[in-house]
Amino acid sequence: MAKEQRKPATKVSGRGHRAAFEHARDVRPQAITGRERPRDIIEGRFPAYVGRQERIAYEIMRRCVEEDARIFLTLSGAMTPAGLHASCIIPLIERGLIDAITTTGANLYHDAHRVIGHRIREIDPNAGDLQYRLARIIRIYDLGFHEEVLLDTDRLFSAILRRPELQRRMTTTELHYELGRHIAKIEDALGVAEPSLLATAYRYGVPIFVGAVQDGSIFLNVVKLRAMLGEAFKLEIDVCADVFEMGAIQHHCFAVEKRKMAVWILGGGVPKNYTLQGEPLLDQILGVPTHGFDYDVQFCVDPVDNGALSSCPAGEGHTWGKVSAESVAYGSMYVHTDVTAVFPWITYALLSDPALRRKPGRLYDHRKPAIAALQVKVDKNRRKLQATIEYPLPSRDKKLRVGGKKKAKKAAK
Repeated sequence: MAKEQRKPATKVSGRGHRAAFEHARDVRPQAITGRERPRDIIEGRFPAYVGRQERIAYEIMRRCVEEDARIFLTLSGAMTPAGLHASCIIPLIERGLIDAITTTGANLYHDAHRVIGHRIREIDPNAGDLQYRLARIIRIYDLGFHEEVLLDTDRLFSAILRRPELQRRMTTTELHYELGRHIAKIEDALGVAEPSLLATAYRYGVPIFVGAVQDGSIFLNVVKLRAMLGEAFKLEIDVCADVFEMGAIQHHCFAVEKRKMAVWILGGGVPKNYTLQGEPLLDQILGVPTHGFDYDVQFCVDPVDNGALSSCPAGEGHTWGKVSAESVAYGSMYVHTDVTAVFPWITYALLSDPALRRKPGRLYDHRKPAIAALQVKVDKNRRKLQATIEYPLPSRDKKLRVGGKKKAKKAAK
């Protein structure tokens, strides 16, 4: 047998690492006195491990605001039942720090419970699910509410969905804008002190996308109304237009407004990819050049080595064209943590600085010109795009002829 060819050993040098080490940040946090600003704590007392990830994420998020980047927030998991919208998301919207949201239908559905007077309470997750079911208590880990909450919320959304202005084909941003408009009226009429996410987004012109709109109880009520009312119920979600709109709004931000783009990802799932896929839609599919998001910050408990989309870090996303090379180098951080354990503190640190305030961007108001502008780009690329929709597929007739010849040969034998 031939002897195995061994490659010469590569010389390893530690000189570069030694030089970099000598210039690295010194880990020497000062004692906490109780008089520090939130920014002092997070920037000076979080030197290592997940704490360091949190510090870097906060620094990047500050940079997003200071550089006036357009900020897209994605929200997955049962965050509105946990009240994260009230404690964090709505205050960030009111300070002008969030320009667009992608979330789940469930978060928007559960968002409405408190508007109509229902309560979500802390419960014991180990008290017994069979007993909870007999008591008609719905459980979301350590949160619970009465089954009637769902039935009343179904009635609320069914009544709104039947309104004449909703009897048309629309995108999810249009749907949630209309839902928010009606819920805002209900809040005003009832004197609700703590507004909902839907109503707040409507008031501040923040578009809300839901990538899997059919996967949630709001759409289940759409199904009910279609089954009951037939063609008299005309509300439809235009999925193609919805995906195109996401790409159009992102194109508007970087190509028309000439602004950087940031994505703040709470959790993962469909909302994460639905937002990030706007970039490959533009560049890969429609032939409209883009470089991806400039900043990418994610808070998620998933390990990054399981191949799941939820845990895909910025570097992996860069290979798909979703985030820029600059983002991978200095503008991204994956914080391996539970969102509810960290994000309220991050929000407090951001909002405690009065300088971090912007005029609301009202991206919803720009959606029509943004869509029109992207369509112009696509029309200009039409000849080039023609080659991307053709492929030498075998014809049905050709298959039949080949099959017939084979059968004829077998019969001859």
